[in-house]
Amino acid sequence: QVDRYLHQLRLSDDVLLDVMTRFQAEMVKGLGRDTNPTATVKMLPSFVRSLPDGSEKGDFLAVDLGGSQFRAHQVKVFDDGKQSSQLESKFYPTPKEVTQGNGAELFDYIADCLSDFMETKNLKHKKLPLGFTFSFPCKQTKLEEGVLLAWTKHFRVRGVQDTDVVSSLRKALQKHKANVDVLALVNDTVGTMMTCGYDDQRCEVGLIIGTGTNACYMEEMRHISLVEGDEGRMCINTEWGAFGDDGALDDLRTDFDRELDLGSLNPGKQLFEKMISSLYLGELVRLILLKMTKEGLLFNGKVSTALLTKDKIEMKHVSAMEKYKEGLSNTKEILTELNLFPTEEDCVAVQHVCTIVSFRSANLCAAALAAILTRLRENKKLLRMRTTVGIDGGLYKTHPKYAKRLHKVVRRLVPTCDVRFVLSESGSGRGAAVVTAVAHRLAAQRQRLDAVLAPFLLPHGILQEVKDKMRAELEYGLRRDTQAKATVKMLPTYVCGTPDGTEKGKFLALDLGGTNFRVLLVKIKSGRRRSVQMYNKIFAIPLEIMQGTGEELFDHIVQCIADFLDYMGIKGARLPLGFTFSFPCRQASIDKGTLVGWTKGFKATDCEGEDVVDMLREAIRRRNEFDLDIVAVVNDTVGTMMTCGYEDPNCEIGLIAGTGSNVCYMEDMKNIEIVEGNEGKMCINTEWGAFGDNGCIDHIRTKYDREVDEGSLNPGKQRYEKMTSGMYLGEIVRQILIDLTKQGLLFRGHISESLRKRGIFETKFLSQIESDRLALLQVRRILQQLGLDSTCDDSIIVKEVCGVVSRRAARLCGAGLAAIVEKKRENRGVEHLQITVGVDGTLYKLHPHFSRVLQETVKELAPQCDVTFMLSEDGSGKGAALITAVAKRLHNVGQK
Repeated sequence: QVDRYLHQLRLSDDVLLDVMTRFQAEMVKGLGRDTNPTATVKMLPSFVRSLPDGSEKGDFLAVDLGGSQFRAHQVKVFDDGKQSSQLESKFYPTPKEVTQGNGAELFDYIADCLSDFMETKNLKHKKLPLGFTFSFPCKQTKLEEGVLLAWTKHFRVRGVQDTDVVSSLRKALQKHKANVDVLALVNDTVGTMMTCGYDDQRCEVGLIIGTGTNACYMEEMRHISLVEGDEGRMCINTEWGAFGDDGALDDLRTDFDRELDLGSLNPGKQLFEKMISSLYLGELVRLILLKMTKEGLLFNGKVSTALLTKDKIEMKHVSAMEKYKEGLSNTKEILTELNLFPTEEDCVAVQHVCTIVSFRSANLCAAALAAILTRLRENKKLLRMRTTVGIDGGLYKTHPKYAKRLHKVVRRLVPTCDVRFVLSESGSGRGAAVVTAVAHRLAAQRQRLDAVLAPFLLPHGILQEVKDKMRAELEYGLRRDTQAKATVKMLPTYVCGTPDGTEKGKFLALDLGGTNFRVLLVKIKSGRRRSVQMYNKIFAIPLEIMQGTGEELFDHIVQCIADFLDYMGIKGARLPLGFTFSFPCRQASIDKGTLVGWTKGFKATDCEGEDVVDMLREAIRRRNEFDLDIVAVVNDTVGTMMTCGYEDPNCEIGLIAGTGSNVCYMEDMKNIEIVEGNEGKMCINTEWGAFGDNGCIDHIRTKYDREVDEGSLNPGKQRYEKMTSGMYLGEIVRQILIDLTKQGLLFRGHISESLRKRGIFETKFLSQIESDRLALLQVRRILQQLGLDSTCDDSIIVKEVCGVVSRRAARLCGAGLAAIVEKKRENRGVEHLQITVGVDGTLYKLHPHFSRVLQETVKELAPQCDVTFMLSEDGSGKGAALITAVAKRLHNVGQK
């Protein structure tokens, strides 16, 4: 009979899954900047960005306003490796004149109670950080600021709504001369999550199910458009009690729900809360029993005064009546106290009503919680997720069956989530202290992190200084009397022209500059259908050959050429060849290049000081299978400039920003004292990687740069390159990460074996980690590949470190380039220069921000130059062939 009467309160799994879907839609609405104003579930950012990591420590105070009693707590958090804390509390009543009075009286009362508590605990002399648990919906813009949106739970204090409750508390504390620093405003739900998170680091959901009800969880920042920034996570206080205030649950609300709502202090508001929280369940039972009695279904139709009195049946009665183990005795006793004289059938029926009402509450709570868990799992892109829900609240704690029912339904609705439920011990008080402790830790960590990263943030003045010093070094390298001592060698390339479009023919090109060696056949067509066709093959250069003898290296190169000529079927043709050799060479002509010194990990013996073209010719003779006409030895930077010059005649600068870093540009012959002749121009290979080898930029080098330099193959050399090029940026990051870990700011202070390995952190990881498209979850995966077990907070720090290092590289590179474009402007004697820079290199091409920062820096430091950046398509291969073609053309013109 009761089942038929209350069938509307019974919810099937299909209905619950539908509620879950509706709640998910409301969450999305609440998180969106445009949709939040009309959302009922407000999804309030709490500005709690981090869960406890176990390193928190110190003495903290907490005050807790929101229930029938006001509480003050002292919490000692121990950093003893066991993550322990000690809580001492004192309870104060919250009289009706305070909960229904005005704001000034309320905050004076809080300050008064706290002062009394500090007096009792002898804490007056200490300045302690305080966490304020304020269990009402607040809009926060900072952790220590919150504007009250609306009172709930029978609180009706005048003049507080729409004001910042923290500043009201601070004023009251000042008046009472309380020596306290309010660091955090915390909702009781957030406090619950943080308390449980202190003991279980998987805890990322907080649930209150008592007088009121609410849930919070850790949301990805990229989904919270109400808050700036997309890094990391933030705890969202859902304020789910208002779910359904827009009519979204009207089909599930019964006439009893409507009657209860109309009799409440806030009709039409907090409708979900009114269906599930203990403040209203007793009243709902009363309304059902009253109607059933009036219809003659209970108590022989006799309506007692108790049944007519609002709130006469409380949740404690409902809980007691559901203690089945005690049979019907509890139910009979409670009903008799209410002047109802039940038969045994009446007791069974009333017990059944209580069960159906509380079961519906658990079901609805489970559906909304399942929506949150599903969202967490989807955010993490996991097929199956393990997580913990921290719970507090009288209904959950004291009702004999509630917890079991809730757990069972949640697990049925989200079978893909392995959920552990943890009961919070003094959740909101300890939680507020834990939030404050975490905020305290983060503030201290931020300070130390800023101190580590500060030397990488180069202000305008420093960059201007770098530009001026680079300019001075360029001049030293060009002058006959200073060139020998100059660090920036300004090597003449004997490339005296850029393509004019008449180049044609078949050319071979070799490209040696890293761990791969390429051989290319390039066909250049001139005229109207001018084009460049290329065929190439890539060969690996093993480490033992890179660091073996010169003879072995050049024999290996010739072996690769032989394989390619066989592959292309052109072994008999004597083709002109351009050799891209991306290492510093001193050239006496276009086909002579003496190696100044190896870079990029090469160490082959008996090569430095030798002509690499001669070494290549000798290796070809030793093999005695084919002959080639070696026309030009070319630096990859020059090749890049020539490739872009083929498309854009305004291109007179080549930049490589990849494994290495270098620039070349067309200089007026009259400025190149180290070469005879004053007419025309010649391309100068600056070899700017050695800028700073004389100590002129030591003041901007950090201890991490020094560590990287000392551990390199060529200590003290190529200092600028070691701050700007792809070969070293990952290693700089690794050194910083080791230091931060030693300071306890990363990876819980644990340096993994992989992090100790030099070179483990490749520059490609910087590009991946800094990619805007990558969520922190993927950043964590990249770090896991490196054997680094990172938290979300660790990932944020690693991403910031990568960003600071790569930004500095781009800014320094930009400062150097600004010196070159300014020199070009002065050479031409113009007020405004338009010029194109041909660029190649993986750092420039693949890093998500390097190119933009580099371009912005050039614009900032050379405002009178309008610089276009052109990406080189295969500069080192095509460029070598084009230089060979231009050299052939100029040679033929000379002969004529």
